[in-house]
Amino acid sequence: MSEFSTVNPATDQKLSTYCHADWETASDVIGKSHAAFLKWREKSHQQRASYLLDIAKALRENADSLAMLMTQETGKLLKDGKTEVELCAQIFEYTAEHGAEVLADEKRSYSGGDKSAVLTYCPIGVVYSIQPWNFPVYQPARVLASNLMAGNAVILKHASICTGSGLLFHDICESAGLPEGLFEVVIADHDVSDQIIADQRIRAVTMTGSDAAGSHIGQKAAKHLKKTVLELGSNDAYLVLEDADIELAVETCVQGRLYNNGQTCVSAKRFVVTDAVYDAFTKAFVEQMESVELGDPTDEDTLLGPVSSREQFETLCQQVEKSVDGGAEILCGGRPQEERTGEYFPPTVLANCQPGTPAYDDELFGPVASIIKAADDEHAMRIANDSRYGLGGGIFSKDVDRAIELARQHFDTGMIRINSFGAADPNMPFGGVKDSGYGREHGGFGMKEFVNAKSIFLP
Repeated sequence: MSEFSTVNPATDQKLSTYCHADWETASDVIGKSHAAFLKWREKSHQQRASYLLDIAKALRENADSLAMLMTQETGKLLKDGKTEVELCAQIFEYTAEHGAEVLADEKRSYSGGDKSAVLTYCPIGVVYSIQPWNFPVYQPARVLASNLMAGNAVILKHASICTGSGLLFHDICESAGLPEGLFEVVIADHDVSDQIIADQRIRAVTMTGSDAAGSHIGQKAAKHLKKTVLELGSNDAYLVLEDADIELAVETCVQGRLYNNGQTCVSAKRFVVTDAVYDAFTKAFVEQMESVELGDPTDEDTLLGPVSSREQFETLCQQVEKSVDGGAEILCGGRPQEERTGEYFPPTVLANCQPGTPAYDDELFGPVASIIKAADDEHAMRIANDSRYGLGGGIFSKDVDRAIELARQHFDTGMIRINSFGAADPNMPFGGVKDSGYGREHGGFGMKEFVNAKSIFLP
């Protein structure tokens, strides 16, 4: 079994060392989860809900220690970590409150309305959850809450750099009274993970990560006829239209680009700005980005901490370099201080970003903003949709009704913000289209992704 270590990206100090599980160990975990599922599925929605409420309470009680570990493992701002834990508590509460209604049996009729039937949403078994590092608790929590309510068990394979956070989340859930086996964590490499997907006791796979990883996992699952939900990367475009409130747009776009140290799938990344307001927006945007100083993620006043790892730091450097080689201009940042301890990448703005370069085509997972000039509003929408991704996006316009119409009819994404920025809300579905994946979390949708919609025909 191979070893690996977690490292604090703010200090480059080693945190803990772990071992990857072999297949025999992983198989035992699957067996434990399957056995727990067979008992859990017998409980009512109301009984399951009480466990979820206890987990929400336990998360709040352990928020400080959980947030600190997330900060140490990923560089996340400590205050953002506490906000993340609170969001997770709200997700468990939302699921507990609405689960029975969402998953309730439905009465139907058939044979021309002469006969009655029942549609019931039955759990299917063990769900394999493969999750990334950028939201170490939120990503697994949203999967766990919905599937526990549906009656399933969950096995989490977390990103290696936040292994400790995944294990602590598991311990918090069990300390809250969740029966053993319903939520397990397996520390597995890619080969063992593929074996887990293939195991007949695994009934479904959900994954959040890059489109390349999603393609691999989706293929593996499809080979074994497993349903999947894939929430993948994105290169979200925020449109600044001709009638936009520039002050609001700049303030919001800076927030959207730097949130979670710029490492959010649904972050604002490409800023498509119409010619009429391009100069005013760009000048103010650069000024605000330049004013943000890198700092200790545990400091309450810090607005931007390190990226998550040396690998992520080097990837950003390469993406910026390739974009500049392809014609992009650096308006601020772009040149990290190599002598500084930690993986600190400065707030960076690239203009004149060209198709065929990372700044235009790809997801830059860090505090790097791409500004693209559009001739007018219609051209801006075409540029926004000129992407293989389709997770989120934004529109800045004083004409909210027109912005809603553009969002509804023309913006080819799963989520759109108008004159605002935000990541997720328990009451609204979360997910995308195109290479950003398929399936939905939140808003009740996640509870029905992995159930058997069973038809019962009455005589």
